[in-house]
Amino acid sequence: MSARFPLTRRCLLKSGMALNLAALGLPLARAWAQSTEEPRLLTAGPGEALLLPAGQPPTRTWLYDGVSPGPTIRARQGEEVAVRLVNNLPQPTTLHWHGIRIDNAMDGVPHLTQEAVPPGGTFDYRFTVPDAGTFWYHPHDRSWEQVARGLYGLLVVEEPEPAEGIRDFSIVADDWRLGEDGQIDEASFGHMMDWSHAGRLGNTLTLNGQDLLEVLIRHNAYMRLRLCNTCNARVLQLRIEHPGIQLVALDGQPVAPRPLADGYIRLAPGERADLLIHFYLEPGDTAAITEVSGGQRLEVGRFVYHPTDRVLHRSEPRLELPANPLSTDLDLANALAVELLMEGGAMGNMAQAMHHGQMMDMRGLVGKGMAWSLNGTAGMTDTPLFTAPRGRTVTVDLRNETVWPHAMHFHGHHFKVLERNGQATEDDAWKDTVLVDVRESAKIAFVADNPGKWMIHCHMLEHQAAGMTTWFQVEA
Repeated sequence: MSARFPLTRRCLLKSGMALNLAALGLPLARAWAQSTEEPRLLTAGPGEALLLPAGQPPTRTWLYDGVSPGPTIRARQGEEVAVRLVNNLPQPTTLHWHGIRIDNAMDGVPHLTQEAVPPGGTFDYRFTVPDAGTFWYHPHDRSWEQVARGLYGLLVVEEPEPAEGIRDFSIVADDWRLGEDGQIDEASFGHMMDWSHAGRLGNTLTLNGQDLLEVLIRHNAYMRLRLCNTCNARVLQLRIEHPGIQLVALDGQPVAPRPLADGYIRLAPGERADLLIHFYLEPGDTAAITEVSGGQRLEVGRFVYHPTDRVLHRSEPRLELPANPLSTDLDLANALAVELLMEGGAMGNMAQAMHHGQMMDMRGLVGKGMAWSLNGTAGMTDTPLFTAPRGRTVTVDLRNETVWPHAMHFHGHHFKVLERNGQATEDDAWKDTVLVDVRESAKIAFVADNPGKWMIHCHMLEHQAAGMTTWFQVEA
């Protein structure tokens, strides 16, 4: 469903290498955010990013601390993180800490957990990180515009005892919609064509804000590769053309290590995956990172082996991540059962939906910027989808009655996917985002153990803006 905005390269692949020496184990500039008397400042504001090849103009963007992606904020499991958001944007904003099971007041959802931070304002976020893993942060006010302009970054929570002999490296993938002048296509923001179809699809894919990411590695090195899809709407199908890759975590939660079939990993917007790669090819070899969701092989990065340097290990490094302190004891026999029906969009069969207490036909909904509904309601409601007592197991039957995929994100909790299309799954992953494909159904379950008001929405951000959003409450 993405042919309207196929991904392309802006030039032929360069022969020169913009080598990333972090993968060689050289010191990294880490943005530690553990609690102190004064929080770490994180400034959102206009800036420029070099998204295109050398010799082409910089792209005017909105950035955190002037870099794209925003600075990686690092903490250790169990620490308190303290960040002061400084808003130098021309519109209000917030910070949502995607995937972190934190105190509800710190979740960053305007009008639900806090008021949006006005231009020139600040807001202090303080929370303890209970889980080790790969998470990210982004705005939750006009996120369909602010994320598309470049506002996002990683939050990496390290295990108390990180694995020895394994390099830690992150890749943030995003597709940008750029015009021929290399600038963001601002005129298309808010277009109902995007909002009622697949969402805002870009035409230029970057890894870590680069047109072609090239990472220098050494023969026999091991790497923990953290992948994050920050696209507004595109479901990425990435392939790392290298043997010997294992999947070790999804959405920040460990999974039993398993081989990654032929190097392919599919990530919906908001999803993350941690991989363990053993680089055992010959010095001087290369391994491409490609994107193939559009039916064509697009090379967007590559691992480049040092021509002579090798790594010697006393023993083979392993990366079996310890479990996080999730509530995993699902009481399915006494679960609160909830249904969530997704309807609407172009070529859908939704005739009407409730919006702000009024039943409207599709013409009226489109006039209000709405195109989708959850359980017959378009947009946020005053009352929750459900209320659960603390500690209650909740099951949610998600049913996609549209011709577009939806990445459904649950705030404040992680869940297990029990069924797809009525068939039990064998998946051991605990997720915060689940991709429900066209005409597909999925049944999830979680323990409602985090008190507060928590959002559920499609992470195709235009779908969220156009109606696919609701919330639930967990009683204290």
